[in-house]
Amino acid sequence: MKPHQNTNNQLDFRVIARALTVVENDLKGSGALLKSLKFDNNCPVIGITGPPGAGKSTLVNGIIDILLKDEKKIAVLAIDPTSPFNFGSLLGDRIRMASHFNHPDVFIRSLATRGSLGGLSAKTIEMADVLRASGFNYVLIETVGVGQSEIEVAGLADITLVVLVPEAGDEIQHIKSGLMEIADAFIINKADREGADVFANNLKKIIGQNQDAQLPVFKAIASQNQGLDKIAAFINQPNLKQNNRRKLLLTEKVYKLIQQKMMSGIDKKKLQHDIAEALIDSNFNLYSFVDTYV
Repeated sequence: MKPHQNTNNQLDFRVIARALTVVENDLKGSGALLKSLKFDNNCPVIGITGPPGAGKSTLVNGIIDILLKDEKKIAVLAIDPTSPFNFGSLLGDRIRMASHFNHPDVFIRSLATRGSLGGLSAKTIEMADVLRASGFNYVLIETVGVGQSEIEVAGLADITLVVLVPEAGDEIQHIKSGLMEIADAFIINKADREGADVFANNLKKIIGQNQDAQLPVFKAIASQNQGLDKIAAFINQPNLKQNNRRKLLLTEKVYKLIQQKMMSGIDKKKLQHDIAEALIDSNFNLYSFVDTYV
């Protein structure tokens, strides 16, 4: 895909938005569009993940401000949680990033998790690839920060930033090893809160026990734009986006895409209806029911 650029060298966001809609909804031409994508290898995909309430959206806002100073073009894919009950999505990141919504060099798109409790769906991968091929200098992906999304984001990100807050201090010993393995850097946001220094030191010790090389730990106060320059400089380091986990992560990526294609014929709302009818039978057996779908 070669998005139209006007005489001011600005990307045509309408063309990009239409391409994303085609891919997201599996409309006619979706497969051909994806197969025709040509990627700019100099456009890093930056995953920003962490627990709810860590201030990821505010952090993304601040990082965008810094990157825009160099006249960069930035795409943001904000992953919002989908309710497993009504299949709706909060789609709140567009509101939180309102200051950049109309900027000519910033494109923001929200994406529901589509029932993927891990936080990411195959559509995330496909839409991120559309953005990578669209002429942006950076693609930022903010995950919902629940379940396995912290791990899964590494499957499509060249650089993964894990955002934490000082309040997690008592739980630091329980940070799962997978989170340590996928992080390229840790960010302690809201570092003006009590216990931030102790939390940072303890985190560095734990990282040192689990990693051959010490990963950077940044302290930031995103709401006051403090500490963000160092994070932006880290993102822009040469060769940082050489992902040593590429083969493993590509395997996970392909697995998700195959999984999506194999599940494409199953309507989740119809499945819910069929289960409701099946439950009327007093002899209902979950595993026998599953066999009728496999």
